[in-house]
Amino acid sequence: MTVKIKRIHHVAYRCKDAKETVEFYQRVLNMDFQLAIAENEVPSTKDPDPYMHVFLDAGMGNVLAFFELPTREPMDRDRNTPEWVQHIAFEVEDVDALTAAKQRVEAEGLDVVGPTNHGIFKSIYFFDPNGHRIELAANTGAPEQLERLREAAPAMLEEWSRTRRAPRHAAWLHEDA
Repeated sequence: MTVKIKRIHHVAYRCKDAKETVEFYQRVLNMDFQLAIAENEVPSTKDPDPYMHVFLDAGMGNVLAFFELPTREPMDRDRNTPEWVQHIAFEVEDVDALTAAKQRVEAEGLDVVGPTNHGIFKSIYFFDPNGHRIELAANTGAPEQLERLREAAPAMLEEWSRTRRAPRHAAWLHEDA
């Protein structure tokens, strides 16, 4: 039997302070705090390692979770990966909602990059209190643009695999933006 994924159950990241993190996502992104699990022993490994695991509703059945690990070394990001690479992207309703979100995030005193036009969506970027980069995106692409990208994807991946240079199949995304 083949594996059939229904959906992502949750995505988990580390946080510095569970309470601060929950309050940030409630206040800034209007996420509901769903539940918390805390143990002094890791269920899967049986290692003695106290943790707080919090779960937030990211909309439409999507769950964003965080672990606070007080006995571990202070958290840090992967220094071998540029800051812009690892991020959590959330979709908003439309460009007006993106504009309103930018104003809301800036009112929190956070630095916001964007909106950046990616051809098929526009995005803003900022960091949460843990240093995780957050992207809010509003789709703007037409169905024919998305189909064009889907059709080009296998050839692009194959060319990238051979050359490690950006194929030009989808260059129109940012050239036309």
